[in-house]
Amino acid sequence: MKATPGNWLMIEGAHLNDPKRHGQILEVRGTNGAPPYVVRWDDTGTETIVIPTSGAHVLTAEEMQRLQEH
Repeated sequence: MKATPGNWLMIEGAHLNDPKRHGQILEVRGTNGAPPYVVRWDDTGTETIVIPTSGAHVLTAEEMQRLQEH
C-alpha cells in the first residue's frame, strides 16, 4: 500500500453491518509512501497513527470526491 498526504484511507467494515470509515492522510511515516499513516477521521475529527490491514485501501482526493458526489 502506498499513499501521499492528501490521499484518503477507506476502511471497510469487518462485519456485515459495520460502517465504512474514512479519513484523510495527513502524514506518511513509512518510506516510499508505505504505512504508518497519520489520519484525521471524518466521523470523529481525531487524528491517529494507522497501519492498515486487510479491508483498507487508499483513494486519491479525486476518487474520494467522486464517491461523495454519489
